[in-house]
Amino acid sequence: MSRTEVPPRTAKAVRVAAGDLVRVIDVDGGQVGDVFAFAGTGTELTEHHSAAHTRAGIDRLFPAVGESFVTDRRRPILTLVEDTSPGGHDMLIPACDPARYAALGAPGHRSCAANLREALAAEGLGFTGPTPQPINVFMRVLVGEDGRLHWLTANSRPGDAVTLRAEMDCVVVVSACPQDLVRISDAGLSPLAIETVHTGGTRS
Repeated sequence: MSRTEVPPRTAKAVRVAAGDLVRVIDVDGGQVGDVFAFAGTGTELTEHHSAAHTRAGIDRLFPAVGESFVTDRRRPILTLVEDTSPGGHDMLIPACDPARYAALGAPGHRSCAANLREALAAEGLGFTGPTPQPINVFMRVLVGEDGRLHWLTANSRPGDAVTLRAEMDCVVVVSACPQDLVRISDAGLSPLAIETVHTGGTRS
């Protein structure tokens, strides 16, 4: 098993093989994480996890344990195999980006969109397409009866984790979301961690 620390406001990328387990851990509690997944491990990435295709495939807003996230080519890429958190996660909201912070009056603020590119570049990887809509772990966005979205503060506890099984060789990026103008994370930003259980490329 290997462990990668993700400091607040930053992101890290890990390469995993089919069958490996990827555990995203909320170290101190109350911290939202943006998770991205790209098929393959080549230097130029194209196929990626798609929130829209996943919602269509599972007929729900977020997978239950045992269900898979799929790519923009409708292929399973990750399966949710365990969730020790209270279960609040989101696949409706896009990654925060420079335009979002400029609109909030904070130009130059760090963002998950920029974190994604930095983390991939640090591993010698490139992605030139639009920022994929992430898997927002520990993020609570409720849909009211009137269709309005309600942004709530994360209620994950220290050590809570989401465990994903890779269904193909892929690159997983985790950003410890830097959003501190809208209180989606608890007071103060904190780190996340990525634990990878390598299975030698054999499905578990």
